[in-house]
Amino acid sequence: MNDMTPIARTTTIKDWESDQEVRWCPGCGDYAILKAVQRTMPEIGARPENTVFVSGIGCSSRFPYYMETYGFHTIHGRAPAVATGVKLANPELDVWIITGDGDALSIGGNHTMHLLRRNLNCQILLFNNEIYGLTKGQYSPTSREGTKSPSTPYGSVDRPAKPCAFALGSGARFVARGIDVHKNLPTVLKAAYAHKGAAFVEIFQNCIVYNDEVFSAFTAKDQAPGHQLWLEHGKPMLFAGGTKGIAIDHNTLTPVVVDVTDGDWQAAGVIVHDVTNRTVAHMLVELPFGDFPMALGILYDDPRPTFEEAVIAQNRSAAEGKKPDLQKLVAKGETWTVDQPRDG
Repeated sequence: MNDMTPIARTTTIKDWESDQEVRWCPGCGDYAILKAVQRTMPEIGARPENTVFVSGIGCSSRFPYYMETYGFHTIHGRAPAVATGVKLANPELDVWIITGDGDALSIGGNHTMHLLRRNLNCQILLFNNEIYGLTKGQYSPTSREGTKSPSTPYGSVDRPAKPCAFALGSGARFVARGIDVHKNLPTVLKAAYAHKGAAFVEIFQNCIVYNDEVFSAFTAKDQAPGHQLWLEHGKPMLFAGGTKGIAIDHNTLTPVVVDVTDGDWQAAGVIVHDVTNRTVAHMLVELPFGDFPMALGILYDDPRPTFEEAVIAQNRSAAEGKKPDLQKLVAKGETWTVDQPRDG
């Protein structure tokens, strides 16, 4: 868990806004995510001088320029590698990784997987707009079947990757979902920050130019109540104003949507959410949208020791009782001496 102890100096949103002009397309969902992060930082007691934002390549990866913190705009898909180096060099830093569906799951899929399984103590925010926006609208690993784009003019035939399913399969111990413009996004970000280990957050982000309203079936104002399932630990899985819920068919061991009458969710068999239940988390990320609502909020949260803790402990153990001797290290193993050539 990151240090949540109150500090003497408090910050405001202005302390987190850099002097750089924010350059995304007008109406891009990235603006809302940026503001949500900047609003969240003072509330969690973070400090700009102790915070690092690391990004790869893509529209979302301009993010570090707009935060008044330390930052790295790295190369395509390699943000996890750079972030790992930063955290190992200085474990006291708060490290945030900003990435997109293409950056994290295509060229960076291997790096993302290993960061999650190693459980580096950091926050990964994956902006998912189901398209390559920066390079003019090609289909991405999360694009749906049938998506028409410059690289799939007849429609994509690929089966899309599911970011949260990928994260769970890679061993992530914290998995969550949010929406770029939703009021609950800061709550999700706070939970990610409080988690000890790699916290993976998929954020549904609207690309107004190349994939506009792709998530409208559950984000549009008239669709949200009946198609968003906001999860809360210890609370029943209810949606549609509490008139519907998620239960388990005990004959098939599969989830079902049930009607809730007069608020009696127990009688309807609605499940109570437990963020430490990995089996339920897998079920939630695989719920087929349409027949089921979109599961949002904290899907899974079950900390374990972090990668940098293990590395530091191992190094400390290996060095115990030993005196540093650089010359001895250099001379270790097979060595040879080059003599000066003789005259004549």
